Amino acid sequence: MAALKIVITVLFILISVILVGIVLVQDGESGGLTGAVSGGGETFWSKNKGRSAEGKIEKVTKYLVIAFMVLSLVLNLPIFG
Repeated sequence: MAALKIVITVLFILISVILVGIVLVQDGESGGLTGAVSGGGETFWSKNKGRSAEGKIEKVTKYLVIAFMVLSLVLNLPIFG
C-alpha cells in the first residue's frame, strides 16, 4: 500500500507542475464584459477555437484539473492515512 501511495503522490506532483506550466502559457480572457457588449467574442477564430492550439491546450488543462482533483481525493482517503 505504501508503494501505491508513493506512485500516486509522484503522479500528483507531476500533474501539479505540468498544470502550473500550462496555465502560465495560456492567454488570458481578453473579452470579458467589454467583449460581450461590443460583440467582439463572435469572431471566426473564437468559433473554431477547439481546432486551434489554444483549444487543445484548454482541453488538456481541463483533463489535468480533473486528474488533479481525483488524485487529491484519492490521497485523502482513510486507507492511505
